Amino acid sequence: MTYPNVRMRRLRRTPALRTMMQKINLQPADLICPLFVDENLKKAVPIESMPEYYRLPLNTIRDEAKHILSQGVKALILFGLPRTKDGIGSQAYAQDGVVQKAVAVLKAEFGDDLVVMTDVCLCEYTSTGHCGIVKDGEIMNDPTLEVLRKVAVSHAQSGADIVAPSGMMDGQVKSIREALDESGFCQTAIMAYSAKFASSFYSPFRNAAECAPQSGSRKSYQMGFGNAEEALREIEIDVSEGADIVMVKPALAYLDIISAARSRFNVPIAAYNVSGEYSMVKAAARNGWLDERQAALEILAGIKRAGADLIITYFARDIGAWLKQE
Repeated sequence: MTYPNVRMRRLRRTPALRTMMQKINLQPADLICPLFVDENLKKAVPIESMPEYYRLPLNTIRDEAKHILSQGVKALILFGLPRTKDGIGSQAYAQDGVVQKAVAVLKAEFGDDLVVMTDVCLCEYTSTGHCGIVKDGEIMNDPTLEVLRKVAVSHAQSGADIVAPSGMMDGQVKSIREALDESGFCQTAIMAYSAKFASSFYSPFRNAAECAPQSGSRKSYQMGFGNAEEALREIEIDVSEGADIVMVKPALAYLDIISAARSRFNVPIAAYNVSGEYSMVKAAARNGWLDERQAALEILAGIKRAGADLIITYFARDIGAWLKQE
């Protein structure tokens, strides 16, 4: 059966027909909004490399969360910028740390209406800018796990619903799961950055979070972009260690990894639409080269079509208003 008997345009003729036939329907509840909370600020500071995004002081976090909820987005993930840094990232697990304070404020204000996730990593807290403890130029895996255990438990004690280890240390999910359970937080979920690639698309984030490595690179713990099977093995290990949600990061250059993970694993899959992907669209839109809203919605629909259940994206701040225009 071909033309003229088959006319594919019949079901594209009107907006109502197109909506009826659409298989992927992006919803605000699919999204997670990242926030940068800076302990050193009194007012919000624009992030130059991420247009229309800000580092936030603690006293504005409630208002930002209210805006996010007004968009229909039900979840956010916190990244902290501490007052001081040291070799082991001790402020990452301080009871009065910036993320711990932010979690407590948000859960007191919004309770179970808002899912509060926290990044469990050391890169924002170490003087080296690395995700693990450095000794003689080497990233020390097992000593780092001991610190990550403390970080995750401190976040759970503050009220976090989900902790998200992102350092790509071997055994991080198992260690954190054990620590949470031993501390009485068996209901605190883990969203593992399971397939996290060493990517050029992280640069705006590193500027925002002031966490670029002071020497060397992260290629000894984040993955190279040429090996899909390695990514799937990382995901498999994290699932076996107790991850409740697994993540692929970045999203756009790794849609094949998202799709392969969706086919292989029966767990919720998240994808991180990272800072570089956001800033590319913003820069092109500012130059009049594309329509920001349409480009962002197309990207997010593509990530969901590849198989992601959840998408972390900086576009979440505007998504509710944009979807109403569709």
